[in-house]
Amino acid sequence: MIYRSLFYPTRDLIPILERQADLLCDSARLFCEMQLTLDAETWKKNFSEMRNLEHRGDALLTEFREEISHISLGPGVRRELTTVSMAMDDFLDVLKDSANALNIYKPAKIDPQLQELSRIVEDETKAIKQLIPLLNGIKKNTTAITLQADRVTELEHDADEAYESYVGYIFSEEPDMREMTKYKNLAELYEKATDSGKHVADCVRILVMRFL
Repeated sequence: MIYRSLFYPTRDLIPILERQADLLCDSARLFCEMQLTLDAETWKKNFSEMRNLEHRGDALLTEFREEISHISLGPGVRRELTTVSMAMDDFLDVLKDSANALNIYKPAKIDPQLQELSRIVEDETKAIKQLIPLLNGIKKNTTAITLQADRVTELEHDADEAYESYVGYIFSEEPDMREMTKYKNLAELYEKATDSGKHVADCVRILVMRFL
């Protein structure tokens, strides 16, 4: 009975979270495309689209906050659900910032390691997209939720290893100090994006653990 009172009202909130997850997937796809070219016009175009997605994300977060304010929920549920929405919005912001950095730095090349980090980001967004709808039946879907959250965590760990390996590579192999600085800064931003994805999964874990 407690479970019903806590989560049945959220059926109107989950679709908003799903739309946020869709924006994350769209943004990550555009971000990955940017790593496959050195064409500055493509970078500019994709960044512009990602910025528009980020604006739409801001609007969804506002919509979520307004919607949840009209629903009868315990303070803990309200806080944890809002934290999930905010975490996805932050993830979208970090993706946009990472794309903007590529625009600004205009590196001479994009190493396969940077492409790999961007693919990890995209895989995280896909896992999150699968994770969010499961909140509609949080009790029966606990195992599936946990598996998807674990998937995001594993991807973030892969990104940590890829980042550390890449930094070692550019310090030993890149002769141009200016370009090396660009690559290192980009790698840091890409790795930060994977951290943001893990933060979304961690927020969902807290939501599940609080009420089971």
